[in-house]
Amino acid sequence: MEIPYQRLSEDALRGVVEEFVTRDGTDYGAAEASLESKVAEVLRRLAKGEAALDFDPESGSCTIVVRPNPCSRSGKLT
Repeated sequence: MEIPYQRLSEDALRGVVEEFVTRDGTDYGAAEASLESKVAEVLRRLAKGEAALDFDPESGSCTIVVRPNPCSRSGKLT
């Protein structure tokens, strides 16, 4: 179930975003970016509607789903 990112406290949102950007398999391209720049990019994408928070009521967990850019062939965070 998609939930507005604004409904989370600043600390909770930061925790979800940090978990997302440090997860194994998250691809940021050839150059490695700092944690702060990765977090800032995800927050920017959430604010622009290019990513969304997805809450699973069964597990009680929240993750981020990236909405593919219609002009791009991948939904990767760059």
